[in-house]
Amino acid sequence: MRHVLTLGAVLLLAACGGREIRDGAGRPIDPDQIEVPEPRPEPRARYGNHSPYTVLGKTYQVLPSARGYRERGRASWYGSKFHGRLTSSGEPFDMYKVSAAHKTLPLPSWVEVTNLDNGRKLRIRVNDRGPFKEGRIIDLSYAAAVKLGVLDAGTAAVEVRALDFGGQSAAIAARPVSVPVDLQAGAFSNRETADQLARRLGEAGIDNVRVQRARVRRDTVWRVRIGPVWEAAHAQRLVEHVLELGLEAPVYVYP
Repeated sequence: MRHVLTLGAVLLLAACGGREIRDGAGRPIDPDQIEVPEPRPEPRARYGNHSPYTVLGKTYQVLPSARGYRERGRASWYGSKFHGRLTSSGEPFDMYKVSAAHKTLPLPSWVEVTNLDNGRKLRIRVNDRGPFKEGRIIDLSYAAAVKLGVLDAGTAAVEVRALDFGGQSAAIAARPVSVPVDLQAGAFSNRETADQLARRLGEAGIDNVRVQRARVRRDTVWRVRIGPVWEAAHAQRLVEHVLELGLEAPVYVYP
């Protein structure tokens, strides 16, 4: 399926192509407490950019660049049904963080979404594919929908405008980045499993592997991370190395 339709897109068929599977909201969140990430140029994701790809009998071409993209249409949102599952770019979907899905923009891309019904604006990172229902141009995460005031209505008229980094996205892999990145190779509920993965990565010649303890709501999670990494090209090579080991693609984590 990797060469036709990514896992995230398959999952979104239900969410956006008629909503055959029932989706829903999560715990209530205060719009003022939602963290909005700072836009930045990024290299293309390893997954989610294969072109063309076909969903529900329709073929889509991924744009060669987000530069100049501007479109008006309707926005929808997705939430609890897909929380924790992989997006098309290989990153886990977190409904409580600001993100979005788009059919043809390169992954990742940064856009400014304006709710034409209330005038609210929000800059959002696009890391998934969808929505695949006619007339809908972007699918917002639960948090983004709350922030833009789309949640209660379910959909809204929006304008989506790609942010322009002046060609930096194309050149970023060739130079150091201003902010370091960690690669998260896994997150587990028990320390032993995390330690096993860390040892496997180390034995494969990957340096700077560590296990971190974290609290996610009321649960303890053990995260296996590589880094920090200061060069995008190095990060991409590490991702490829991990994949060669038969493991899932690591997730980019910014401080």
